[in-house]
This record gives sequence, C-alpha cells and structure tokens, in this order.
Amino acid sequence: MAPATPFLFAPPPPPGIVLAAQQARDLFSSLECWLSSAPALALPLHLVEQEQQIKGRQLQRLLLQAHVQQRGTGDVGPALKVLQSSSCSLFTHRRLQRRTLKTIFGPIEIDRMGYSHLGQPSIHPLDEALQLPARSFSYELQKRLVQAAVQGPLRESIDRILDTSGLTVPMRSLEQILQDAAQDFDAFYAQRPADPSSPAASILVVAVDCKGIPIVKPPRNERSVRRTKGQKANRKKMATVAAVFTRQPWIRTPEQVVESLFRVHPKTNNDQSPPPKPENKRVWASLVKGKAAVVDEVVAEVHRRDPDARLTLVAVTDGERALQILVSQKLNVILILDLLHVMEKVWKAAHVFHPEGTPDAEIYARLMTHRILEGNVGQVVKGLRQTVTKRKLSGSKAKILLSVAAYFHRNRDRMRYNDYLAQGLPIASGSVEGACKNLIKDRMERSGMRWTQLTAEAVVKLRALYLSGDFNTYWDFHIREDQQRLYPPGRWAVVVK
Repeated sequence: MAPATPFLFAPPPPPGIVLAAQQARDLFSSLECWLSSAPALALPLHLVEQEQQIKGRQLQRLLLQAHVQQRGTGDVGPALKVLQSSSCSLFTHRRLQRRTLKTIFGPIEIDRMGYSHLGQPSIHPLDEALQLPARSFSYELQKRLVQAAVQGPLRESIDRILDTSGLTVPMRSLEQILQDAAQDFDAFYAQRPADPSSPAASILVVAVDCKGIPIVKPPRNERSVRRTKGQKANRKKMATVAAVFTRQPWIRTPEQVVESLFRVHPKTNNDQSPPPKPENKRVWASLVKGKAAVVDEVVAEVHRRDPDARLTLVAVTDGERALQILVSQKLNVILILDLLHVMEKVWKAAHVFHPEGTPDAEIYARLMTHRILEGNVGQVVKGLRQTVTKRKLSGSKAKILLSVAAYFHRNRDRMRYNDYLAQGLPIASGSVEGACKNLIKDRMERSGMRWTQLTAEAVVKLRALYLSGDFNTYWDFHIREDQQRLYPPGRWAVVVK
C-alpha cells in the first residue's frame, strides 16, 4: 500500500552514527579474509558452514539496516493535518523516535519522525511507507513462525526461528501472533472467487463432522467441580470440521464395493477404473463456532462454487439426526449416510454371533453389506428384528441388534446405495475423515498437548489454509487487511505553507 503522501526529503543520519552500510562492508571484508585464513582452511567444512552462517546472517542484518537508513526518517514537513471523525487537528510536535523490529535476519533499529498532538496517538509516516506491522516482529518473520506452528509443536517453531535468525520468541508472543494471523480467515474466503474445476467434475461434495481437541485445565483459582459420570479428566472441546470439493462421477456395482471392502478377490480389481481425485478441496474447522455457523459457511462455499446450481450437490453425513436436519434445511442436497459408519453397525451385528477376527464374522458382515448396497435395507432391518424374536434373544445381544436395526430404519432414505453407485455418487466420507485426521488429530492431539481455546481456533484455521493450499495467497491478503486497519488511507496530509 502506498504512503498517504510522498516524503519531501530524507535527511542524512545524525552526526557520529556509523552507517550500517559501512559496517556491512567491513564485516564482508572480515568474513572474506577469515575464509581465506590459515585457521579456517584447517577446519572441517561443517564448522566453516556454521561460522559462515552466523557471520552471513549478521551481514544480511546490517544490509537491511542500511536499506532502512536510506529510506530516511519519514520527515514530511513541519506539521501534519490529521482528519478525524468530525474534526481536523494539527500535529505540530515532532520528535525522532526509535523502534526495534525483529526480522528474519535479526533485530534492526528504525529511527523515524513521530508527529504528535496532545491526547492523540503519534503518527509515524515512515511506518506507513515501510508497511510495518503493529507488533515488533516483521511480517516475514511472523509468516515463518506461523508456517512452522501449523506443521509442528509451538516449541519447535520457536527453536526453528532461533536456528535461522538467532532470535528468541516468547511463547506468549507466538500465541498472539497466531491469533492475529487468523483474524482475516473468514473475510479471505468471502471475497475469493472459486477456482475452476475440470468440466467432468459434475459432483459437488460437502461433508461435516466433529472432532475433539484437548483443552487446558481451568486456572487453579477457579472452583473445581466434581466430574460427572463418564466425564474425563482431560477435557476435550468438539471442533466442527467441514470439507467441500468437486469430483467426477465414479460408477460402480455393489459387488465391486464389497470386493474393495473385504478384498475377496484382490486381483480382479485390475479392470476397475481408479477412483477420481477430489478437485479444489477445501477443509476447515472451528472450535468456537457451533455446527449451525459452520454449516452456514458450507452453504456460502457451495454458492461461491456453484452459484447457478448446475452441479449435483451431495452431502455425506455420519447419521447424526440434528446435523442431517440442519444440512437439509439449508441446502437442496442429496443426503447420503456414510458407508463407513454403516460398516461399524454391520460389524457390531456380526460380532453378536461370531467372535471378532473369525472367518464366520467376515462372511456375515460381507453378506449383510452386499444386501445393503443392493438397496435391500428394509429386508436387513426386518431380518435383524426377526432374529431377536425367533431366537428369543435378550440382554446385550438383543439390545445391539435392535439398535442396529433402528439405526438402519431411521436412515433408510439415505441408504439407497444402489442408486448412488449407479449415478457415480460418493457413498463414504473419506474426505472429512481425512480432514479430521490431517487437520485436527495429526496436529492438535499429539502426546501431552493441551490448548487454550483461542490459540487452538487460530491454529486450526491457519492449518486449514495450509492444507488447502491457500496459505501464501491468504498471507498477502492478511497483510493488506492489516495495513488497512493500521493506516487507513487519507487520515493525514502534509501541511504545505
């Protein structure tokens, strides 16, 4: 973003201050001499690398310092006219102020002219010209901290920056950087046009699920409440995870799906076409927003991608009734019960009659799965209920079979798998299951990790950008938005006499 007005002049640095450019030249000569010296020529190469990295980083810091000195102090004249809501003030008091900025090469000092007025915050034109952030960490350093934090533990992020820049970043500062960095997440996707998919990708798939994130224990001064039955000591808060993508149809038969699930004849799948890959896949999650708010975001993403409703819209759900109702109320969508959750029920029924891991249990599960995929859900439900009656089952066995039958009966309208397969629609929510794993579990549930709610929300959003391939584009957008907040255009003008 260009400064509000061009600088009138850039005065030389105060007398007695050694210019950083000369220091850089001296350091470069010193490094060059050291590399050619007898002690350096006798060292192993890895020790030469280590020393050169330290000296080279210092050289780059001095070069950046010299560049900033060449930009002047931001002295634009004797006074500034500052426009406020309903008044105009003259900022006539001027004072040269120093600011330390931590960069990827180390800290640099920025001497800039500050214009002030009684009871008003100072204005520094050079800060605006350099597009400096509010924090003492440069945008590039913040970006690298964030990129490291979304991939691994926060402590490793700090250690990585220490190795590359020699800077020590406090944990509290990193958490604040993460929270600030994520604040433009919603605005970024609201303004971003949809990426084009291939013409053959005629199916738009949405999926929503939930995943727990371990939250830090309450402070000691909070009153402890006795845990209720079933409540765990390590609290988790549920994050709502969403995935949206397009894909091509993939027509299959029930027999082919059964073979892929049970690997009956693994060599016979050679003639089956490979599954189509998701296109323009976006995943995200929220710990703070409820399911309804995330579903609203899914709706907005669907309209952004398919404003004319030309694609076949499919939602794969896990059978949670409230979520199904929410999605169906907000979208004209084909609701499909996730086959992976159906298989969990199938195996529960199989293990009522046969021990886990036995061939008989697999045969039972395979036959039931085949009947479900052929569209005979009603017969399966009737068979489970008749089994309980005819065999006079009671106790846990009867309870399991009746609960499986009730689950299938309740979701029968979303289990028309024979029709879905014939149309090439997806029948499993591997996308959102993978999102839960990649987005939440792999990053947020590592051993010993506990999160505050605000930091967890920020990391989840930023990791979603990273996994969706949008991080670099988002970071440019974030800088522009942050600059608009810090330096609104037209807020000051030079007083010309």
